[in-house]
Amino acid sequence: MVQNKIIHYSVTDELGSGGMGVVFRAEDTRLQRPVALKFLPTDLATDHQVMERFLREARAASSLNHPNICTIYAIEEHEGSYFIVMELLEGDVLSSLVQRGPLDITDVLNFSIQITEALEAAHARGIVHRDIKPANIFITERKQAKVLDFGLAKIDRTGRRESALETALIAEPLTTPGTSMGTIGYMSPEQARGQLTDGRTDLFSFGTVLYQMATGVMPFRGDTSAVIFEAIMNREPVAVQELNSKLPSELQVITRKALEKDRSLRYQTATELKTDLLRLKRDLESGSKKSAEAGERRENGHAEKSIAVLYFENLSGVKEDEYLRDGMTEDIITELSKIRELKIFPRPTVLAYRDKPVTSTQVGRQLNAAYVLGGTLRRSGTRLRINTQLVDTHTDFPLWSERFDREMKDVFELQDEIARSIADALRITLSPQEEKALAKKPTDNLHAYDLYLRGRSHMRQLTRQDLDFALQLFDSAVALDQSFALAHAGVANVCARLYDSHEREPRWIERCSAASGRAIALQPQLAEAIVAQGWVFYADQNYKEAIRCAQRAIKLKAHCEGVYHLLGSAYFSTDRFEEAIRIVPAALEANGDDYNTYVPYINALDSLGHKEECSALISKQVEVLEKQLLTNPEDVRARNLVATRYEQQGRLEDAEREMNLAISFRPNDPGILYNAACMYALRGNKQQALQILTRAQAAGFHDSNWARRDPDLASLHGEPEFERIYPPLAA
Repeated sequence: MVQNKIIHYSVTDELGSGGMGVVFRAEDTRLQRPVALKFLPTDLATDHQVMERFLREARAASSLNHPNICTIYAIEEHEGSYFIVMELLEGDVLSSLVQRGPLDITDVLNFSIQITEALEAAHARGIVHRDIKPANIFITERKQAKVLDFGLAKIDRTGRRESALETALIAEPLTTPGTSMGTIGYMSPEQARGQLTDGRTDLFSFGTVLYQMATGVMPFRGDTSAVIFEAIMNREPVAVQELNSKLPSELQVITRKALEKDRSLRYQTATELKTDLLRLKRDLESGSKKSAEAGERRENGHAEKSIAVLYFENLSGVKEDEYLRDGMTEDIITELSKIRELKIFPRPTVLAYRDKPVTSTQVGRQLNAAYVLGGTLRRSGTRLRINTQLVDTHTDFPLWSERFDREMKDVFELQDEIARSIADALRITLSPQEEKALAKKPTDNLHAYDLYLRGRSHMRQLTRQDLDFALQLFDSAVALDQSFALAHAGVANVCARLYDSHEREPRWIERCSAASGRAIALQPQLAEAIVAQGWVFYADQNYKEAIRCAQRAIKLKAHCEGVYHLLGSAYFSTDRFEEAIRIVPAALEANGDDYNTYVPYINALDSLGHKEECSALISKQVEVLEKQLLTNPEDVRARNLVATRYEQQGRLEDAEREMNLAISFRPNDPGILYNAACMYALRGNKQQALQILTRAQAAGFHDSNWARRDPDLASLHGEPEFERIYPPLAA
């Protein structure tokens, strides 16, 4: 076509070609401006599917007007051939630049910010690119990034993710269902599996581009497509700093989040990703002390100002002080989490190191923590002695240490002082809001706080006896301090669980409603009170509202006690197994130290036939249960649950032993009996399973939605006694 005139375009040169077209330089003689013309290759022009994809590129891109997206001027037809008239760009494609090695960090950030701005604009219009890669990104002579080729774009006309049915109704699909689209090395895990895609797919592909710009190599490599696919879906890439030690540690955090395999844990929007890039650019340009300190850690792969708070060692040797030790440690984690500049590892992450002989350096290396806070605790009467130190895991040198000899009544001031001392040691200036948050106490009455901690440890065990005891403790705490919102929330949670699992009496609903209302009146954004309300909705089978409460509580406090147990249970009870599975990582990160959290997610995996993932999650729960029984052998629910899990692992003798102990401790508890029935059903002993299930129902277990869906009881379906106890669910 060179030297030809097509309509009013004078073609002067061929610029290049690819799988989706041939591009020519031309002059628009009508408007007297240089343009680029993109034609389909001759052998593909007659392919209806390719033509439709080619036109979709034009329609998608022409609706976008953004400085970082190549401008589409027109779609034209000449002698039966369609072509796109677009902005003529001078410069080079990004793929040529990265072949020469890693880019300068300034260029990496500038290009990345511009690319995310382009994706931000496209996603706002419901357009997903689906093929973000260096070959589709052009860098102009003025170092302006331009995203090209929306040929694989999917238009989400509703502004939300389409279902397979909606896709089929909107337009003829461009690929066979289950077919992977995109370029292999830059695909997201969901693309590699041929699943539906959304904007987060582009963010994963961009994460691959970012990684390549920063290091000069691909994060997922292999000699064959199969090897690359396997790496994308199952393997973590080498840390960027191991490949380029000049990079700031914050970039490792950004690339890791962009390349999360679970898209629910990935960056959720281009705006969120762009914000982190802008913040890093600002910090690097500011020359502030924060940036200098980050530079000292670059070679060690540490996330700046990240702290792992280890459970304090209980030196008193008194078992009764374990709950105080745990409560103190967890409250310090909560206090430090109020400081925006700190990254605090969640409670379940550090639980693995409780009472283990590990050094700060070992923990820092395993968690990639810049600092570790550890210490010892000893209580003698009303006196409390705490020795604590903050260790720089790179040098293994204490950055700060202190010994506190205080009265127990000063425990809140002590937590506040530790948090402030750490902020000072890391040269963090607290904002007025952070100052106010740290100064806020849950209660002014230490005895009430002590009762609350005890009640919280019993509430988790869920047996009738433990819940009754927890309620007494929470009631006593409220009596000592009527303004103690957490204690009111504790009352509400216990009453909700009593109603749900033990006794469907209106009085429990009334008490729960009154207590949660009082807690919210005292603290309108108290996540624990919202979770209590959610359990009431759950017990009344209003699962939609239960889910809404759980999601609201998570936004307020991701690690709120029992919140993911509630959310997972509501998802499982409404057959939303896939949604339950997607939030497993978030659930374990927030509440993985609570053995109850695992139950609905294990059932969801089992119900969908994901045997390997189910087995892995069972193993994790067994670890948590066994640790709990080491510190609290009287926890009957833990013993009850571990028996069922041993049965699933084929440890039949261990299962029989633990279940017999649990039933001997709580012979009439409905939850204990129900799990015993599950164990015998798994074993194939239907008669014994049905006998025990009948006892469980008589004792107060009435959750038909759960029992009918529980994969442990699948072998009982069709048995007359099972159908009588738990009739089929209404359609």
